[in-house]
Amino acid sequence: MKYIDEFRDGDVAQKIAASIRAEADPNRNYHFMEFCGGHTHAISRYGVSDLLPANVRMIHGPGCPVCVLPIGRVDQAIRLALDEGVTLCTYGDCLRVPASDSLSLLKAKAKGGDIRMVYSSADAVTLAQKNPDKQVVFFAIGFETTTPPTAVAIKQAAALGLKNFSVLCCHVLTPSAISSILESPEVRQWGTVPLDGFVGPAHVSTIIGSRPYEFFAEEYRKPVVIAGFEPLDVMQAIRMLIRQVNEGRAEVENEFSRAVDRDGNLKAQALVAEVFEMRKHFEWRGLNVLPYSALRIRGAFAEFDAERRFSVSYASVPDHKACECGAILRGVKRPQDCKIFGTVCTPENPVGSCMVSSEGACAAHYTYGRYKDV
Repeated sequence: MKYIDEFRDGDVAQKIAASIRAEADPNRNYHFMEFCGGHTHAISRYGVSDLLPANVRMIHGPGCPVCVLPIGRVDQAIRLALDEGVTLCTYGDCLRVPASDSLSLLKAKAKGGDIRMVYSSADAVTLAQKNPDKQVVFFAIGFETTTPPTAVAIKQAAALGLKNFSVLCCHVLTPSAISSILESPEVRQWGTVPLDGFVGPAHVSTIIGSRPYEFFAEEYRKPVVIAGFEPLDVMQAIRMLIRQVNEGRAEVENEFSRAVDRDGNLKAQALVAEVFEMRKHFEWRGLNVLPYSALRIRGAFAEFDAERRFSVSYASVPDHKACECGAILRGVKRPQDCKIFGTVCTPENPVGSCMVSSEGACAAHYTYGRYKDV
């Protein structure tokens, strides 16, 4: 693990922190959003915020796929399991996302639904092969990182001629979310989101490359620095953002060059384009309905689309009235600003989606930061 340890070296972190303090202009404030929940987790876990000067603030973004999943999509999955009698497969974090009627997928399982946790979409295909008498539906969520494996599963099911496998597709796209945040910094019900730049996601960028972010740098004059998930990665990215702001530049820089290049994974992109197409609109938790922000299965693979195979139409459902997940996902509020954080809403009993996943801002702060507040 030496290679990982080198990116967690405390002495190096102190040196980067000293450089950040030296380069940060004391006469101005810096507001940077780390889009990805993995970065939020790293910042909380390793105390990165404690090493930054007071005028450099990190803002949590909506980059947690479980967190941005709206209640209505979880309701669809629950109806498939309870009403249609399918075997529903999905990732572990999805099981605990609160849905309507005080349900979640885990609680629906307790009510008799055949709901199973899988580690990959391939597991769902294997399950369909072994149980030809059962309809198996894979509840597919995630950003561009998890989309290629879902495409592989659909193509594999087609090659095998499986008639009992389909996908409830809820894959969403990172650039659309960034556009929404930049185009509507004034959020009427929540307040203003000041932003000077973005720490770009790591895993997503290994697929799409750094090229898509160039639009945000050119059009909105906001610098983007793609960073890895280790604490030194994040700190170096913050230093690079401060330097860009000080110099009046707005460019895309790649701190995570050991895994990301400008073009990304072209083979994975081609695979996704073959199987999926853009949805005209899709609802995100906290960001409302965004145009061309998600994917659906192309007509050529329509027989593997659970929304076409089963009668489970989507209906929008408002969040819990006391939950501040919408404001937290936009970066307007912090987890500790929510009145039910750490009391009514905990990882054991989540009221909002941000407390479910380990990448969620609320879960990260509950685990690593709440004692500091006291």
